[in-house]
Amino acid sequence: MRRLPIYFLIDVSESMVGEPVQLVEEGMARIIRELKADPYAIETAWISVIVFAGQAKTLVPLQELIHFYPPRFPVGGGTALSKGLGQLMFELRKNQVKTTYEQKGDWKPLIFMFTDGVPTDETNAAIQEWQQQWRSSVNLVAIAMGAEADTPVLREITDHVLLFNNSNADTYKQFFRWITASIKTTSESVENSGSGFELAKTDGDTLSKIDLTKAPPPAQYADSNFVVLAGKCQHTQRPYLMKYRKVVQPAAFSGLDLQTRAYRLVGAFSVTEAYHELSDNIQQQFSINTSELIGVPTCPCCGNQTAFAVCGCGQVHCIGDEEVSRCPSCGNQGRYTSSGEEGFDVNRTQG
Repeated sequence: MRRLPIYFLIDVSESMVGEPVQLVEEGMARIIRELKADPYAIETAWISVIVFAGQAKTLVPLQELIHFYPPRFPVGGGTALSKGLGQLMFELRKNQVKTTYEQKGDWKPLIFMFTDGVPTDETNAAIQEWQQQWRSSVNLVAIAMGAEADTPVLREITDHVLLFNNSNADTYKQFFRWITASIKTTSESVENSGSGFELAKTDGDTLSKIDLTKAPPPAQYADSNFVVLAGKCQHTQRPYLMKYRKVVQPAAFSGLDLQTRAYRLVGAFSVTEAYHELSDNIQQQFSINTSELIGVPTCPCCGNQTAFAVCGCGQVHCIGDEEVSRCPSCGNQGRYTSSGEEGFDVNRTQG
């Protein structure tokens, strides 16, 4: 039986932490559950999951649908699209079964790529390799998970670029139903007629074609749509992330109606050590003034009243009611006071 290889290339950068990554996990489980009940998919579909943040990793190697179980998704620092594409091309080369006199090769691989931000690395070389070696030999659908994604760079990878309005849990359910329907129609098509790639219809609200006429944004290596700060719990030594989303606020100045940018707290989230494995190890640092950040969370690991204390070494950790706190990164002890209204610069991640 000829295989239909299906790859999921998923952005697990820090901006996905919290509810988005949980909804993707639930959506993947729903896709697999429904596909296993479909007679065409169960005969042809092979599934693989690749994730990328600052680094890329094959989370689930290509395997027959009947043996596939949805994974838990880690998060990492950065959005290294070039490394994600590189890992995808590596897996395509490794898994490809070509047609010979003795056997029929795979159907064209079907790839769903999800990303919610902008690349934080240089993508030109990887995209050029993709265009020359793989673009015409696979069917790749790029889904921008929200309006903040860098859609012009997605257009360089594929002609199939869609915008997902990821506004709530219900839209995620609709989105993953569309993914499932697209896989089912493609599986049925290759099984019955061999015509192959067929996407399900979109509703125009939850999922729509993207306007690619906008000029591409200038190159940047930190996601401007979110600010994510990495911290470490003083008591458990576990890493956590504090996530802030960009907001635009009115600001009156000398009689003028102006707007200022700020970042409002989404929440604080405990992460595993896999966060460091998937994070970019570049030395370039980015900072933001705390006056631009709205909201301070409690520690998601131990419940300390604030997760936002900054040691002299520059690292963020949590503090509670203790008079003297110890930095879990450098071991220094000290007393902490409020910074006041002026704020101070703190290192941020790439997002």
